[in-house]
Amino acid sequence: MRLSLKLLFGFTYLLPVLANAALDITVTQGTSSALPIAIVPFAGQDNPQAPDNVSSVVMSDLQESGQFKVMDPQSMQQQPHTASAVNASYWRSAGNDNVVVGTVNPGSSTAVKFALLDVFKGQAQASNSILTQQSFTVASNKLRALGHHISDIIYQQLTGVRGVFSTRIAYVLVQRSQGQASRYILNVADADGYNPKPLLTSNQPIMSPAWSHDATRLAYVSFEKVTPKIFIQNVSTGARQAISAFPGINGAPAWSPDDSKLALVLSKNGSPKIYVMDLASQSLRQVTTGDSIDTEPNWSPGGKSLIFTSDRGGGPQVYQVNLSSGQTQRLTFDGNYNARASFSADGQSIVMIHRTGNDYNIAVQDLQSGTLQVITHSGYDTSPSFAPNGRFVLYETDAGHRGVLGVASTDGRVSRRLSTQEGSVQDPAWSPFLS
Repeated sequence: MRLSLKLLFGFTYLLPVLANAALDITVTQGTSSALPIAIVPFAGQDNPQAPDNVSSVVMSDLQESGQFKVMDPQSMQQQPHTASAVNASYWRSAGNDNVVVGTVNPGSSTAVKFALLDVFKGQAQASNSILTQQSFTVASNKLRALGHHISDIIYQQLTGVRGVFSTRIAYVLVQRSQGQASRYILNVADADGYNPKPLLTSNQPIMSPAWSHDATRLAYVSFEKVTPKIFIQNVSTGARQAISAFPGINGAPAWSPDDSKLALVLSKNGSPKIYVMDLASQSLRQVTTGDSIDTEPNWSPGGKSLIFTSDRGGGPQVYQVNLSSGQTQRLTFDGNYNARASFSADGQSIVMIHRTGNDYNIAVQDLQSGTLQVITHSGYDTSPSFAPNGRFVLYETDAGHRGVLGVASTDGRVSRRLSTQEGSVQDPAWSPFLS
């Protein structure tokens, strides 16, 4: 059974993505409390379908978050480009709380200005309604990235939470053709699926990509020499190094918060166990013992403990081990299958695969109260990865016998799917915030 193999090896499988195209995003569930906002098309960019159209990128980001209700530009009877030109009463009567306006001035470098206004309060002068206004000068090939940055600014201004639109995702793209060997590609892309860049291509499986906390490196498992090895690769330069090639399983790498160590799964002495490797010396410390299968380690934000999946209680459950004392405690009790857990950035909750009956969904458990909330409901949802702001979870799901990438809010009220035309993507991992 596929999920049993995941538990044994600490590897997880995912969905489909086209290597040279953006993901097709469909909001499948929103929230009735979505904030109404108007993103007026910026002056200086005429083609709203262009991938580098700044206002279109901002509109797409906010709409796809599920937390904003974005006004259709076709229904805008006014299209101001500066804060002083905004008629607050018009936008308020059109049902908006906030308005974004801006300009793009191309040249050897491109100057972009934008302003975010609060029209809900009914200020007499537009200048009194400005929540933020900023100016940028960027190269023309950085306009899409700037759009994501502006989205992050707006998201944080209106929700109080840091946005994740400028972050990245890693995944393994599997391409299969009848009569030909499968091709595995380790890709890194923007959080919305644009700009995929291959880091490694192989005819053998690549699994379990994990981001370093400085977002400059990926650790992953490669079978390119038939047996599994763990590599670390620099995302910018492509330089890489094999750091674990012991007999048996070398799997499920996870970076410590200071990026000085990796937790990993080795079976060199028998059953799969959790180890910690110091990357400077490559010395190993065995963390778990016994005859059970221990796999899928992840670090607590403070680096003082690890959570992992183990069958030591008779079935897959999540445990936590204190790295100083070695004391181990079971964290999950709701249901007979809980696996592949990881911490939120604040350490207050964990996300995991949770089975109810024969259905595998994604659940979030509050560690203080022990309350577990199932946030997806397709029955075949696996491979969860927290967004760095803790508000969303990236995961694998199924749509009509086709694997797709899902994103759900941690309260379960917002969800969307990201799908493509061909290929199968495995093991998605959401990057940390980029500096």
